[in-house]
Amino acid sequence: MDKHPTHRGYDKQILALAIPTLGALIAEPLFVLIDSAIVGHLGTPELAGLTVASTLLLTVVGLCVFLAYATTSSVAQLLGAGRRKEALRSGIDGMWLALGLGVALALVLGITAPHILGALGATDEVLTQATLYLRWSIPGLPGMLLVMAATGVLRGFQDTKTPLTVAVAGALANTALTVFFIYGLHMGIAGSGLGTALAQIGMAVVLGIVVGKKTRAEGISLKPATHGILANAKSGAPLFVRTISLRAALLLTVFVGTHLGAVALAGHQVVNSLWNFAAFGLDALAIAAQALVGHAIGAGDHATTRTVLKRTLQWGIGAGVVLGIIFAGLSPLIAPLFSSDENVQRAIIAGLIAAAIFMPIAGLVFILDGVLIGAGDGVYLAKVGIINLIAYVPAAFAVYLWAPQGAAGLAWLWIAFGLVYTGARAIANGLRIRNNDWMRLA
Repeated sequence: MDKHPTHRGYDKQILALAIPTLGALIAEPLFVLIDSAIVGHLGTPELAGLTVASTLLLTVVGLCVFLAYATTSSVAQLLGAGRRKEALRSGIDGMWLALGLGVALALVLGITAPHILGALGATDEVLTQATLYLRWSIPGLPGMLLVMAATGVLRGFQDTKTPLTVAVAGALANTALTVFFIYGLHMGIAGSGLGTALAQIGMAVVLGIVVGKKTRAEGISLKPATHGILANAKSGAPLFVRTISLRAALLLTVFVGTHLGAVALAGHQVVNSLWNFAAFGLDALAIAAQALVGHAIGAGDHATTRTVLKRTLQWGIGAGVVLGIIFAGLSPLIAPLFSSDENVQRAIIAGLIAAAIFMPIAGLVFILDGVLIGAGDGVYLAKVGIINLIAYVPAAFAVYLWAPQGAAGLAWLWIAFGLVYTGARAIANGLRIRNNDWMRLA
């Protein structure tokens, strides 16, 4: 990174990291979409089983996203400090942590699959199909987590193109394997699980080879180091807590939406899906901020850190404004695409407009999250994550108790989520960056 590039120079760096990251982030959900499209032709029990099993699997993987974030931060900071060998050593230990955690989680899920899936509501034939899919797909769980950690290493090196290439290749391989196992070998839903598992394992092997070549070039051993693995676990634990608080807020929102009736819940599914899709773009910018800030802090360059912070915030808030305008302006056109029920359409429009108002705040929040993660400020994010969730609970339950059902209720739910929860996150993160304390964490 140039010592003091122009705004155009920063923009090029931000986009060079963010655009491939966005592609990789979108490629991951394609695994489930591909499986859904193929499995859907097997029958209703199979598709329902896939829904339950993939939800469980994606939740487990989502909770482990700290493997990518913590690794990106540590590698970027060490590289910024000119400690390349230590950066690679930290990355290798992070990958060993991911592999060990993936094996442990795969064993637990494999043994308890019918019980967990049953607790999620799967019964009879749906439970049978869900169990089949989960047990055939979980051999790929260590690969999924290893891909996260290896991607974090490469992001720390400001390489987001390699993970994108591997993610696209993995999605294509998943499609081919799933079709072959289901229609060629007549394995049913088990073939879908096996295809996904093999694709994830293949991605992990390829990224492992890429990182391994960098490591061997520096003469660093690929063997696990206990102290390094423990250090990675320690740095990732606060981000795990932060992720749990985020998931809890989303689950609380769904819980309240369920109480507002079928129309509001159907509308919420659409609004939430579009919000999550928009989040991919904001998260890509946040990951770019993560890598650039981590590198600058590792180098002890506070001026560059502040400039990167300012420029990425401009990008994040600007993207939020654009997305908000799109959400609100196109809501009457979007709603009919998802439902022919006029009541549901009205709920979608009301929810999208409410969500659009707070999208610029979301852009600010995502960027500040990325900046603070890049600075290694996970402990702070964990603490305020819990506080933000506590602040949101009264607002959510106020909607639960007093909001009307239907479109108006959904609008109030998204106002509560945007104003109180997203707003609390913006205030907490904004307070943290007022001075330079967060820059001295490397």
